[in-house]
Amino acid sequence: MTPASSEGEHDGDRGPSRKRRVRVRPTYVLALFIPAAIVLEILHASPPIIFFAAALGVIPTAALMGKATEELAAQTGPGIGGLLNVTFGNAPELIIAFFALLAGLQEVVKASIVGSIIGNLLLVLGASMLVGGLKRDKQTFNATAANAQSAMLLLALVALVLPAVFQLVHGGGLPAVGEERVDFGSDLEYLSFGVAIILIGSYVAGLVFSLKTHRKLFNPYEGEKHEGGWTIKRAVVMLAIAAVAVGVMSEILVGSINETAEQVGLSEFFIGVFVVAIVGNAAEHWVAVLVAAKDKMDLAVNIAVGSSAQIALFVAPVLVLASFLVGENPMALVFNGYEIGAMLFAVLIANFLTQEGESNWFEGVQLLAVYAVMGLVFFFA
Repeated sequence: MTPASSEGEHDGDRGPSRKRRVRVRPTYVLALFIPAAIVLEILHASPPIIFFAAALGVIPTAALMGKATEELAAQTGPGIGGLLNVTFGNAPELIIAFFALLAGLQEVVKASIVGSIIGNLLLVLGASMLVGGLKRDKQTFNATAANAQSAMLLLALVALVLPAVFQLVHGGGLPAVGEERVDFGSDLEYLSFGVAIILIGSYVAGLVFSLKTHRKLFNPYEGEKHEGGWTIKRAVVMLAIAAVAVGVMSEILVGSINETAEQVGLSEFFIGVFVVAIVGNAAEHWVAVLVAAKDKMDLAVNIAVGSSAQIALFVAPVLVLASFLVGENPMALVFNGYEIGAMLFAVLIANFLTQEGESNWFEGVQLLAVYAVMGLVFFFA
């Protein structure tokens, strides 16, 4: 990314023509930390320094993704814009989790899945409602579209939790916090495989629903012309570039988390649920708050709820299927008690708040408060 040059600015220009000054956003200056983090990783610098550099390097790439998604949404509506954003935004999460699978860290993978779901529903949606509602009495969004996403997420939650119920009913115990269990038996492994196939099928059906049979519901701006700005081709290219950059920075950051955590006293469980999830989904976090501040709550809600649904319906199942090809044992969808409770409460709260199609800043504060409480519980778990 290079600073934009000023166009139409020549010495001696007078008359009706005006000088166009293009200023570089302060967030893009942080792009300097992208090569810095790569160099520090190659030089095997101190893990906390690498962690800090990579975290700052994520910010400008997320900002670029936000700009590109805005341009896409302006032309295609919040449905397709939100879909493209969560698709590119969850790519780092999928890549990070895949490398964790290779390392045999299945509990960390499951913790990051949980963290992504609750983070989008509580942190991202809460911050969006708070920031967007600060200068407004209320904000509105399409309740029907939001409820469709929330209902799909609730059904996905049932599928994710039932393997744990199977484990308990048959006399097995849930994994303890910090316990790296990988062998739950062939029955649970194949049950998880079947659940993964069904969830992916449901995800595909959801795409058909939102992009074809009920396209107008999810694309209320279809048919409106968008003058100026980026072309769709340019926006998609920028999204791809940003996604790759986020993935590289996220991988470097996660690679330094374990040693950094030992120095600051954090558990791997807390890191998986909160740190890895926040880093892997930084793009959605930025975009949702950005568009909510501009009173585009349709897109903000679509990103927050839709990203959680995609994690549950696509990312988690793909990781289960991938675990049959890599690692020593397939990954069973058996979460610990804290993770099940967090997902259950987050999904139920999100379903409740999206019923009316309205939001305000106080609802955002409440969501953030629940996320903070969960953070405290997981910190002491």
